[in-house]
Amino acid sequence: MRPSVLNPLFAPLSALSGIGPRLDQLFGRLLAREGERPRVVDLLFHLPTGFVDRRHQPKLSEVKPDTVVTVAITIDRHRPPPPNRPRAPYNIDASDETNTLTITYFNARRDYLQKLLPEGELRYVSGTATLYDGHLQMLHPDRVVDAAGFAHLPLIDPVYPLTEGLHPNQLRKAVDLALDRVPALPEWQDAAWLKRNAFPSFADALRSLHRPASPDDLRPEGPAWSRLAYDELLAGQLALALLRAHQRIRAGRGSAAEGRLRERIIASLPYSLTPSQQRATADIVADLAQPNRMLRLLHGDVGSGKTLVALLAAATVIEAGRQAAFMAPTEILARQHFATIAPLAGAAGIRLAILTGRERGRERPEILSALAAGDIDLIVGTHALFQEDVAFHDLALAIVDEQHRFGVHQRLALARKGEAVDLLVLTATPIPRTLVLTYFGDMDVSELREKPAGRQKIDTRAVPLERLGEVIEAVKRALDQGRRVYWVCPLVEESESIDLAAAEERYAALQKRFGDTVELVHGRMRGPEKDRAMARFAEGSARILVATTVIEVGVDVPEASVMVIEHAERFGLAQLHQLRGRIGRGAERSTCLLLYKAPLGETAKARLAILRETDDGFRIAEEDLRLRGEGDVLGTRQSGMPGFRLARIEVHGKLLSAARDDAALVLARDPKLGSPRGAALRHLLYLFARDEAIRLLGAG
Repeated sequence: MRPSVLNPLFAPLSALSGIGPRLDQLFGRLLAREGERPRVVDLLFHLPTGFVDRRHQPKLSEVKPDTVVTVAITIDRHRPPPPNRPRAPYNIDASDETNTLTITYFNARRDYLQKLLPEGELRYVSGTATLYDGHLQMLHPDRVVDAAGFAHLPLIDPVYPLTEGLHPNQLRKAVDLALDRVPALPEWQDAAWLKRNAFPSFADALRSLHRPASPDDLRPEGPAWSRLAYDELLAGQLALALLRAHQRIRAGRGSAAEGRLRERIIASLPYSLTPSQQRATADIVADLAQPNRMLRLLHGDVGSGKTLVALLAAATVIEAGRQAAFMAPTEILARQHFATIAPLAGAAGIRLAILTGRERGRERPEILSALAAGDIDLIVGTHALFQEDVAFHDLALAIVDEQHRFGVHQRLALARKGEAVDLLVLTATPIPRTLVLTYFGDMDVSELREKPAGRQKIDTRAVPLERLGEVIEAVKRALDQGRRVYWVCPLVEESESIDLAAAEERYAALQKRFGDTVELVHGRMRGPEKDRAMARFAEGSARILVATTVIEVGVDVPEASVMVIEHAERFGLAQLHQLRGRIGRGAERSTCLLLYKAPLGETAKARLAILRETDDGFRIAEEDLRLRGEGDVLGTRQSGMPGFRLARIEVHGKLLSAARDDAALVLARDPKLGSPRGAALRHLLYLFARDEAIRLLGAG
């Protein structure tokens, strides 16, 4: 049960005065709770990204155009639009002793403006001043107050990210009401640690950020923000430590095998295992034989051979007479793994099946009954695998691919499908060590550092979009040589607000030039449509595949040797590296062309330079983290910390090991969180949506 003292923070935002259904919906969109009602705590964790400094109040003659200013002016006269032109602007002339200013509104009510800005009165207005026809103008000021109102106006006014339809004043008012609801909470941080870092209390930290007294209060590295970031990191580390303790407490069942099936698989390969693959396999086999449950992360570069190591792990438990499940985040990826595994499983005599949302009709019940009877050794699938009607005869090993796209509760759901199930998590993203701590702190880690023999070095070049015609000619030459081409676009269809080449538009243009040898794949297509397009490309009847980033992970067409990435400056480093890894898999020399829109910003320039310089995924991941925060390193968002709302790894990363150590120490002393600090920490887990971990405390 959530502690009742937290109820005011978990109340819906609509409990605040002035927030009706329309605003509630807008706040839901802003606070990333589409389909779920926004809560007071969500608004409090929506931190400012900047501020307006009203301490400087220039005379009109000192105002610099295109800056936010606060000025004291006298209202001279109103110039409403003529009656026959209601859409014309409503202008108000104002002045001080040094210059004049025109305040302009569109679609505003005359009676409202005359009351807000009465002629002959002194008013303080704040907003962006611009030059229009050589004359100073302010369009829709942010604030208009009289002298009494100005006395209460915050001199440092936070600026927040907004969503269309939501006015800054509506957000500020809601934040003020939310701050008034913050209850007195027990302190969950160690007193000595707070003192050493000069951290304020949780409530004071929130007040400092939303009602700053100076610009310093809003710095991410300042005490208020750092306090909240540490709270969030500690909640994350505590949840991982509880999960690990829970998984370990429940005794495992050792799956020991002589290795006959593994030997058959290895014998059927046209190459030998890399040293990393051998080490990872040995670690996993040793883990599986133990009476404790395995929790292991296997990460490595694109094409480093994780699927093969996972299959060797599955072969170990299958030889011991048990079953394995291999879960992928998308249907395309599940079918790709199935196609890769099938010939190797066949060589070893492993009975293999696939289960996704597409297996319907008679086929699905047949698969389910074979699985329950133990007639399937290894099943590959999507999240369909942990649906309620899926039962195993004796599941021993769950293999989860691209785990950060699932989450702790889904990985637990699959593990509950058997008794003491061992867990192997794969990710195709080499992850910097700090992030391994953050997201996989409950796991042992194996890295695959080398690429398998035969992987080609890829010639990577950056080309400005103005040379698009030359690139299309180069694609024609590649097609004439019998090569296959990926062409990746960032969006599915043209957005009115963002000038990006859309996949559908590029597909139409290339089809015009190259006919039906061009295929299209994007995330909004139905599964069978995607499969048909991919199959045509894989067999060679289509030679150009125009795609969005759905091809980023796991798609394997060795004959493809050219990759064009349009608007490469819009992608993160790790994502560009993932995409590039789709080529260089066959005997052909491969080329990757990064098309960018000039001029490039410093970060984009650095990103493309690193990509041209190296194909070492571990180095690229470290650089990506340094350049743009770690959201992109794990591929879930373009930037910002996935799963974290306040902590920024580039600023707060140094707090991570302290949070990890603190969590370990807390649980060593108080494994059930029953002490006064333990009880306070339960509040913390609820606040940061880590309450899944609290349920583990009561579970066997």
